[in-house]
Amino acid sequence: MEVIPFSAYLDSLGPLNAHVDPLIATPESDAIRQGAESLAALPTIDRDSLAAWVSANPQWMPVLGLTVGLSQERLKNFLRHSFGTSSWTTVARSWPADAIERLDDEFELLSSLALTRHKTFSFGDVLVARAGSRVTANRAGVAGRLLEDEIESIAVNLGLSYQTRTRFTGRNGRTAPCDLVLPDADHAAIVVAAKGFDSTGSKLTDAVREIEEMADVRLARQFVIAVIDGIGWKSRQSDLHRIHSLWETSQIDGMYTRATLPRFAVDLEDAARLRGLLPAS
Repeated sequence: MEVIPFSAYLDSLGPLNAHVDPLIATPESDAIRQGAESLAALPTIDRDSLAAWVSANPQWMPVLGLTVGLSQERLKNFLRHSFGTSSWTTVARSWPADAIERLDDEFELLSSLALTRHKTFSFGDVLVARAGSRVTANRAGVAGRLLEDEIESIAVNLGLSYQTRTRFTGRNGRTAPCDLVLPDADHAAIVVAAKGFDSTGSKLTDAVREIEEMADVRLARQFVIAVIDGIGWKSRQSDLHRIHSLWETSQIDGMYTRATLPRFAVDLEDAARLRGLLPAS
């Protein structure tokens, strides 16, 4: 792929996340509502009743987490710290009383339920909750894997052997991370980084560092490319420019966005044929 100017590449970036209407029901939102309704219907709220409730309904433990402001990720971290596992199903079934005790001791679960489970909230309360919540976190995670899934699908359609989300071996036995490697990590002929972000943060700098590491350890015969998209990069243009500079100086062999994935598929096929991973056409 011929190098395009950085400004043109920047203009080609698009959002990975579609707008999500928070009023549209999803399986996740329905589960939260069902759990909340079940909690509200409990005749009494104390540690014993909550332990019995979560033991009978382990899938609803995240509702208790949300009651005290814990996202699923924070709840998992709390459970891992407290019980050595991040599985709320395991904790709810094995240590229901201990789980309720720790949530109450650490986050005042009983007080929060007493104050909120029958309260009527205003429109302003709803907006404040949305501003500080992660109601779309699951979809954000899906978007973060979108590019990885799409390049994997292209490899599958071409009939290529590959591994995903691993490290490949390059110069002097050194390794570097990659999101796709063909045919495998120990015999890497083609390696691909896929980095899609609609939000900004340190994870973008980490992505740049990974691609720089790929370029640093590559063998001359290894084909190294990056697929990068998402509007989060527009807030971290210096990071994106560092990757583009690797392309300009031939330290990596190409950069693509979702808009240029058809070109990526053609170039991947050509590179695979040149390296004997596909029969000569």
